[in-house]
This record gives sequence, C-alpha cells and structure tokens, in this order.
Amino acid sequence: MAARAGVRLVAGIDSSTQATKVVVRDADTGALVREGRAPHPDGTEIDPGHWWQALQTATSGGLLDDVAAVAVGAQQHGMVCVDEAGAVVRPALLWNDTRSAQAAADLIGELGGPQAWAEAVGSVPVASFTVTKLRWLAAHEPDHAKRTAAVLLPHDWLTWRLAGTQAEPATDRGDASGTGYWSPATGEYRPDLLELAFGQVPRLPRVLGPTEPAGHTRAGMLLGPGTGDNMAAALGVGARPGDVIVSVGTSGTVFAVHDRPSADPSGIVAGFADATGRYLPLVCTLNAARVLQATAALLGVDLDGLDDLALAAPPGAEGVVLVPYFEGERTPNRPDATAQLSGLRLATTTPANLARAAVEGMLCGLADGLDALRGQDVTVDRVLLVGGGARSRAVQAVGPSLLDAPVLVPAAGEYVADGAARQAAWALTGDPEPPDWSATTTAPRTVHGEPTPQVRQAYAEARDRGV
Repeated sequence: MAARAGVRLVAGIDSSTQATKVVVRDADTGALVREGRAPHPDGTEIDPGHWWQALQTATSGGLLDDVAAVAVGAQQHGMVCVDEAGAVVRPALLWNDTRSAQAAADLIGELGGPQAWAEAVGSVPVASFTVTKLRWLAAHEPDHAKRTAAVLLPHDWLTWRLAGTQAEPATDRGDASGTGYWSPATGEYRPDLLELAFGQVPRLPRVLGPTEPAGHTRAGMLLGPGTGDNMAAALGVGARPGDVIVSVGTSGTVFAVHDRPSADPSGIVAGFADATGRYLPLVCTLNAARVLQATAALLGVDLDGLDDLALAAPPGAEGVVLVPYFEGERTPNRPDATAQLSGLRLATTTPANLARAAVEGMLCGLADGLDALRGQDVTVDRVLLVGGGARSRAVQAVGPSLLDAPVLVPAAGEYVADGAARQAAWALTGDPEPPDWSATTTAPRTVHGEPTPQVRQAYAEARDRGV
C-alpha cells in the first residue's frame, strides 16, 4: 500500500529470536501503511548473516520505498564478536544460551558478590548477559577471543550493517544496560568489568541518546539509535510511569517504566535503562508461552483446546501444581532446573487440571516477577498484558487474580517493531517526548478475574521444594 502524498513514513524493525518483522508507519499519526516478515533459524546461537538475509526478505518488494527514517529493535544480550576487518568471528550466542552459567557464578564471586555487581551496573549477571558469554568465549574458545576486535549486540550489528560497515558502530542506553559492562546510573561503560571477564577490552559501540541518529542508510534513510526488544516494546505500547508490562512470549518478561535506576542485589530485578532516558527495571523468565505449547502438545490439543480445558478446571486445579522450568530458569537463577508436576492423585489427574496447572504455573512465575518490582519501589498502577501468550483466553481470565493488579490487554500488534518505528519518528523530530500515536491504536481492553490467593501459595511451596 502506498502512502498518501505528503505523508512521512518511518520503519521499525524487530529482529527477534524467531523472526524479523518490519512495520512501516505514518511518522505523525502512527497509522500502519505496510509490513513484512521473515523467519530465523532455531537455536541458541546463530550466524548474524541470517538476520541480515531475513531483513532483506522481509523488506523485499519495495517495503522501504519512500521511508524517511528507520530504527532497529532486537533481542537483548546476544554476543556478536567481529574482527579487525569487521567479519563475524563466530556465530552469535543468544540470550537463551545458558552455557555461560558457570562463568556468571565465577564473575559474581570475583568482583566480591552480588551487591558489588548491583552497585556497579544495576544488575547481577546471569547466563544471558553478554559479559558472561565473553568469559565463556575466553575460557573455551581462546583463538576466537584473540580475533575479537569489537563486541556488538544484535541491534548494534544490524544498525551498523544498515549504515555501512565503514561507519562507527553505535548502540543505545537500553540495550547497553543489558551487557553487564555499562552502568545505567552513571551512563558509562565499565572497561574494568570487561577486562575482568574477557582479559582484554575490545572496542565497544558508542552509546547514543534517545533521539540521537546512528547515521544514514545507503539509501539515505535516517537511522535511529535502535534499542533492545523490551525497551522497544515499552515504546510500542506507550507505557508510562506506573505501567508494568507483562510479556508472554518465548521468554516471559515483567518490566516497568521508572524514573530512577534500580540495583537489586538479589539479582531478580535487572536494572536496565529504557529508550526514553528513563529506566526499565525488568524480571525475565525463560519459560512462558512455550509452557502452553508444550502442555497442549502433551494433551493432544491445540492452544484453543488448551484454553477450553483450563477454563473448565477450578482455580488451583484441585491441588495440581506445575513449576514450569522446562528450559532451566533465569528467575530464579536455576539454569539446570527441570519442570516439576506435583499434587497428582488418581481423581485429580485430568486433562483439565493439567491444562489449568500449566496456565497458573506460568503466570505465577510472572507474578513472582511483579512482586520483585514492587520490592524495588516500582509503582504498579496497571498491568499491560502483551505477547503471543497474552492472546490465550485462559491467560486473560486467570491473569488478573494472580497478578493482583488491573490488567489491560492492548490490541494485538508487533510491539517491538512499532516501538522501533516510533523511535525513528522521534529521531526525525528531536522533540522532548516521542510522538503521540494513541489516536491510531485501539484502546486496551480491561480484563477481570476472581481472587485466588491459594494458587500463589501452593505454587510457592512447590517451587521452593525444588531448590
């Protein structure tokens, strides 16, 4: 679809774990003009060239024609090492690769414990963080480590490719805050932590402000600074202080727009920055929508069938509890954990109870994250429930009671790509705040649920038995 005469167009790119998604929107109103998509290979490491090829596929057929500005939102934490010539040294290790779990534990001890890390960079490193992946690389692939001249994040690398590899690589506050060697509180890199982890200090991208351009593409489009996927999603849904976003995707994330940096020595809350100059304290779980998919497959139903079963069971699933650590877990930090199903009796082992336990277990993990944000003095006025798993009727029905807050469900959309597009529009204007696109978006639906405190208690007891 072509734009109307006089309309300025902007594009937002979401390079996620699973796919590249691109939206083209009206810079002034946010109205959607066109969009594209292309898949990524599965796995916890990937040649970044696949991201670039997917971007070419997703934007084929003139998708970016007449676009004035573009920005990239991408999965956080991924380690992209390049050599002096700009070539990628090895496949990028992604956020969900847990092979650096021991490296994270070692680094915590070497700096003096969790408190020292929280004070230094606002977060305590876990296996997902870039700094731990660099330690793993130095220990296990020393030849690759020696070849590494610069370290980029996925969005940095894509922005750099769009600008041309002769340009200076750039990142933003939001994505930099997930590395483990940049401090949201000071706005500075910590080369001493990089030296501690990697044994050397490779070149790092410059950190741009919220509207500071990263350059221009070869086609002349202005390049916004880009950001991490969670930061872009917050922009995409128009989150404001007092809003907490609960995202039920490949991972589960609970994050809030906040006016001051956080530093949680427990390591549960990561003290990130956002894409607006504020902060984005965040809790992440590794097991979210895939819990529903795995349980549906086990029961031989599709996701709609899983909803039907879960809604037919009583709250608490008659004592059946699922602690859904199918892929290990990041919060709490148990990378080697497995899932636990407890409370089974002959009379209660039914498909409906198993389905309900899956929904409740996944949501209880996210509710633990919301409690952790409250413990960091984050105001919770309302919860915005987003992500593929948020479309589940059972998740919407059970969520308000377990999250203990008003829950709103925004209209389905590509929130990360939308946030990147909104950032690109903001970079065009340089205004103090991002453009208001609320007139072209559907108002969120408020959903309600019955109070079920016993579900949280039963879950907590099962979770803690597995320590």
